[in-house]
Amino acid sequence: MTKKILLATIFSLSILISGCAKWVDQGESITAVGSSALQPLVESVAEEFQSNNPGKFINVQGGGSGTGLSQVQAGAVEIGNSDLFAEEKSGIDATKLEDHRVAVVGITPIVNPKVGIKNISLANLKKVFTGEITNWKELGGTDTPIVLLNRASGSGTRATFEKWVMDGQEAKQAQEQDSSGMVRQIVKDTAGAISYVAFSYVTSDVQTLSIDGVKPTDENVMDNKWIIWSYEHMYTKKSPDSLTQSFIEYILSDEIQENLVTKLGYIPVSKMTVQRDWEGNLIN
Repeated sequence: MTKKILLATIFSLSILISGCAKWVDQGESITAVGSSALQPLVESVAEEFQSNNPGKFINVQGGGSGTGLSQVQAGAVEIGNSDLFAEEKSGIDATKLEDHRVAVVGITPIVNPKVGIKNISLANLKKVFTGEITNWKELGGTDTPIVLLNRASGSGTRATFEKWVMDGQEAKQAQEQDSSGMVRQIVKDTAGAISYVAFSYVTSDVQTLSIDGVKPTDENVMDNKWIIWSYEHMYTKKSPDSLTQSFIEYILSDEIQENLVTKLGYIPVSKMTVQRDWEGNLIN
């Protein structure tokens, strides 16, 4: 390579790098962090958004709802994804954040398919997680010890499950995982295992459990027959930058809500026949 060509190449690269820096400086790159239950939807929407908007970059990460809320409050990221209302999380000032509810997700207990049961009472599900019931044969299943698996303490999925199942009682200490995908994998591979995931993470190699005869379906979430559900929130500062606002508007657009949201196992907020406030009270 001649000296002239080398200098020209260096000059071109410097322009390219400078241009990329300029995109970031102008707010052309944003980051969304938090809920792993919401992560698959945000990642898929981000891919479509970037395809339709060249030069716009949406970085999506997990880490749990607590991480999402604390990071957006601190200004470290533009969007905090959460299964929880900001009011539910200690140390978060909800008055400084804007709540964008982009979907609803049901959360279901899942078990290894060989445990031998498909239905459980809410009371017995609670006893399983407190450790009062320790073998599946006590519930009419196989003679297999129960293996508990929890999400990590900052998880919105865990907080929602405990709110509606544990009713303030302490769950037995058990193995914890940060990722819903890893939870599903461990339940699939571990005899006697039980945990819980968002509907969007359910696959045919794990068994969902009905509760008191009610199946974990979107239809049962919509009218609150299935009570273990949460809104999927994307929190921003009160005055988000233009790219953040555009991305939020895109995920709330009819096209995304009517197609991608449903396809990925979530429920559009518009399809809910009930609403809940941050304390869990029905408001209509």
